Amino acid sequence: MNKKIIFSTILFSTLMATGCMGNGYGQGNRGISSSTPSTSYSSSSLSSSLKSSLAYMYDEERLAKEVYLAIYQKQPVKQLSKIASKAEVRHIDAVKKLAQKYGVATPYQKVGKYQSSHIETLFNQLYTKGIRSKKDAREVGCMVEVIDVDDLNRYMDEAQRANAQDLLQTYSFLRKGSYNHYWAFDRGLKQIGVSNGCCSLGSKYCHSEYPQNEKGGGRGQGRGHGQGRGR
Repeated sequence: MNKKIIFSTILFSTLMATGCMGNGYGQGNRGISSSTPSTSYSSSSLSSSLKSSLAYMYDEERLAKEVYLAIYQKQPVKQLSKIASKAEVRHIDAVKKLAQKYGVATPYQKVGKYQSSHIETLFNQLYTKGIRSKKDAREVGCMVEVIDVDDLNRYMDEAQRANAQDLLQTYSFLRKGSYNHYWAFDRGLKQIGVSNGCCSLGSKYCHSEYPQNEKGGGRGQGRGHGQGRGR
């Protein structure tokens, strides 16, 4: 009789444990992780504003690549081709990867056509200036990179407030590139006799506070806040 009671007790305990596991309480940390804050966003948890920033930066990185290559056909400045064919390709891919993760559309469009009408207008303005001379071509580079930094600063502030770490990481990567490119165009202008480099365009595009390393490129540290042209 005692053996039957003991057997029944063991059987009952086993069935209860199995039931608990089936309800998700015995499967590792599943019950805990559902309430743990995470920086890995789903497409529904990322704000519409941050999603818009991805779409806009995708257009802006495309603009940099496309306007540099288009101007290069008329004014073969080496910085334009080198930056467009290498760095800007990586920048576009980085933003596109995030956009796909969050369900943000990045439709294929021909050169000079963008989802943002502002970017489309900007492309035409920059191209018109850039093809005038090699000096203008380099100045366009200064302008594009300042615009990029200003927009990224704004979007990084927003991503920081939302704790969107993947956006912060990608935007920081883009901004480091823009610092490097700015100083490349600045050097290019000085090499053709424009002693004040990008600052020849006025205070709007004069940013000595942008980080530099010993080679004159961006180090990627610091905020580099400027008053350049944004969206």
